[in-house]
Parts: sequence; structure tokens; C-alpha cells
Amino acid sequence: MAQVLEFKLPDLGEGLTEAEIVRWLVNVGDVVAIDQPVVEVETAKAMVEVPCPYGGVVTARFGEEGTELPVGAPLLTVAVGAPAPGAADATAPATQGAAPAESAVSSEYSGNVLVGYGTAGPAARRRRVRRDGVPAASPAPVAPAAPVAAAPATREPVVDGPVPVISPLVRKLAREKGLDLREVRGSGPDGLILRADVERAAVAATEAVRPAPAAAPAPSSAAFGERIPLRGVRGAVADKLSRSRTEIPDATCWVDADATELMAARTAMNAAGGPKISLLALLARICTHALARFPELNSTVDMAAREIVRLPSVHLGFAAQTERGLVVPVVRDAGTRTAESLTAEFARLTESARQGTLTPADLTGGTFTLNNYGVFGVDGSTPIVNHPEAAMLGVGRIIPKPWVHQGELVVRQVVQLSLTFDHRVCDGGTAGGFLRYVADCVEHPSVLLRTL
Repeated sequence: MAQVLEFKLPDLGEGLTEAEIVRWLVNVGDVVAIDQPVVEVETAKAMVEVPCPYGGVVTARFGEEGTELPVGAPLLTVAVGAPAPGAADATAPATQGAAPAESAVSSEYSGNVLVGYGTAGPAARRRRVRRDGVPAASPAPVAPAAPVAAAPATREPVVDGPVPVISPLVRKLAREKGLDLREVRGSGPDGLILRADVERAAVAATEAVRPAPAAAPAPSSAAFGERIPLRGVRGAVADKLSRSRTEIPDATCWVDADATELMAARTAMNAAGGPKISLLALLARICTHALARFPELNSTVDMAAREIVRLPSVHLGFAAQTERGLVVPVVRDAGTRTAESLTAEFARLTESARQGTLTPADLTGGTFTLNNYGVFGVDGSTPIVNHPEAAMLGVGRIIPKPWVHQGELVVRQVVQLSLTFDHRVCDGGTAGGFLRYVADCVEHPSVLLRTL
């Protein structure tokens, strides 16, 4: 007989507890293969396609697109061992000595799993049974029993007679809606009545008896405002920023710097041939060298232990604005990378952010954040520390401004740099020293030569 298995939303890692259904990739009645993606969900970290560890016929889906589900909630049910839609009529009697057709769908389980979601592994082999339903004692191949549609009398009791229903949830839903399942047309294999069929029938019955609504005046825009749910990326950003403001006693200092020499150095590097170097990569190099001199700012605070934890490596986050909201991808081991390597990694992560394909690993584990808000055409800001980090450097736009250079008033390329820092890890002297070093490197890139 076909066995109906329930596939629950697995643990997607990184401590995530819920996900929003963005798009179903299968419909009720579809045949799915083992490890086939069945739904696309959005977590607070990224968009993820979730594969189903079972092969069979989809008998029910739980949740419409836009619905948030907690980890462990049912996603869909799969009839394992059921025939594929359009397969030969399973109700036709088999001739003496002839075995019925092999099920079109394997009942094996997948060995590939998501975090926190296990399958039976190699031991979960396809079971073969005799036609009487008793497991075969011999390992020799024996034809399986006829699919469930061939023997309705063996099903559990159903509402109002022997109609083709497998799921008890469907029967319960029909009772709640007051429907006679004998009057419901099934869209599943061999006329199997699915949850969607009951819901459609209930809607049709309601529409048939519902009186025409009276015309109502349009609500006043002054009385009702638009409500936008805080979920997905927007909700994750809201939670993180609120936590940062609640837990971190931050302070901000800033300075204007003459970036003319830095821009000239970048132009010279790119004119020499080879891969182009981005401005963000040069600023990242400056940050990592500054953090080597002021390691207090590459740390986190453990209040439970009342300790400041200085981190051994710089994993540099950078703010990236996308259509789905603000995300902060992380460049691993930024302190050991060259300007070319940083440029390539920034480009890769930025493209992934725009496509919505960043993984949870791409968005976690940062130790310091670089925020280039100058791309929005603004000069300054007071960044909010990216919890649980200790500091963030903000970079405004680089524009021509009057500047005193070598005793003369001239036009130079000027940028404003802002440092927001956790006052628990250091005082103003350390924060000011870090920011001044960054500004010196921007004004005189040759300063970096001393550290090479």
C-alpha cells in the first residue's frame, strides 16, 4: 500500500526558527523525486530552496505563499509508493502469475539531509511485499502490492462511504466545512480527494449561498494607514538594530579626510593592467591594518562572563542595499587578502546579494563592518553597530571641496569618515586613534607601506 509521509520544515541552520513561503515549486498531485526542491522559502538570512527527502505523489501542501511557518511545522505530505498520474489503471485485476506494474515512484528515502532533518539513510531501502501485503521473506525480487486505489476497503473509515480519501486531515476538514465527500471531485491520482479539492468545494458552497454585498463607502485614508509586516529581511534588520541600541552603549566620532592621494593611487594601480581594484577594497585594506594596531575594535562583549573577547581574525562585513532590504555579507579572513582578492570577493557577494542567493554562512560571523553610504550621495552618518560586533566604520561620498593643502587653499577630493564603537570595549582615545590612523592612510596611502 501507499504510505503517506509528512515532510516538515527542517532546521535551516544558524539558529533560524521560522521561514516564509515565497513560492511553491510543486502542486498537489505532482510526482516528486528524492531530493527534488519543492518550495522556496525566505529566512531572516537568505532565500533557500528546500528539497524533499521522499519520492512520491504530493497529496497536500500546508501554507500559502506569504505564510510564515516555524521550524518543525508540516510543509507537505507525500504518498510514497503511489502510482504516477497517468500510469496504467491499478484497479485492473492481475492475471494468474503476473505481477502488477512496478510503482512509478520509489519509496526510498534520501541520504542527503538539511541541518536538523534526518532520514533513514542507507538502511531505508525499497520494501517489496507479496500481493497479500505480508513482507517477503526471501530477498529475491517480488512484485509489490497493488497501489492503494485498487483496494479502497483497506483504507481508514471515510466520511459518508468509501470515497477515495487517504488523508485524515482531508476528512476532518470536510467535516468542519459540512461537506459530503461523495459530492467532491478529486484531482489527485485515480480521483484521490486532496485538501485543495475540499477547500475549493467549501469556497464554492459558500459563494453559492452568500448574498450580494451591499455597496460600502471606501474607507478614509486618514482613518486607516498601511500596515507592512516586519518579517523576512526587514524583520531581521529591525530585530538586530533594536538589540544593538538596547544592549550596546555606542558613541560616534568622525573626521574629514583628503582622499585625493588615495584616488590617484587607485587610478595608477588600475592603469598598470591586471584586474581592476575597487575603492571599497582599498578601504578594506586600510581597515584591516588599523584593526591590527587597535585590536580592541575587533572584539565582542560577553556580558554573561563579563569579558571582552578579542577575535583573532578579521571577518569584514559590508553593507549592501538590495531590493529585499539591507544585508551585510561577510568577507572571511579579510586581513590576509590582497586588494585584488578583496575586490573579487566584494563583487561576488554583492552579486549574490542582488540575486537573493546569499547563504546563511555568507551573512554571519562578521567581526567588523565597513559601511560605504557615500553611494547614496550623502556625506555623513552615525552608523549603528552591527551586533554583536564592537565597531563600524562609515564612509561618505568623495567630492571636490575647498581644502588647505601645503598652506594653500585648493580644491581637493574630501571624504567624511565616521566611527561608531561600543564604549565598553574602549574609550575615546582608542577610537580616536583608530579613526585618525584610517584618515592618515586615506590622505597618505604610502603609510601602508610601513606595514607591508
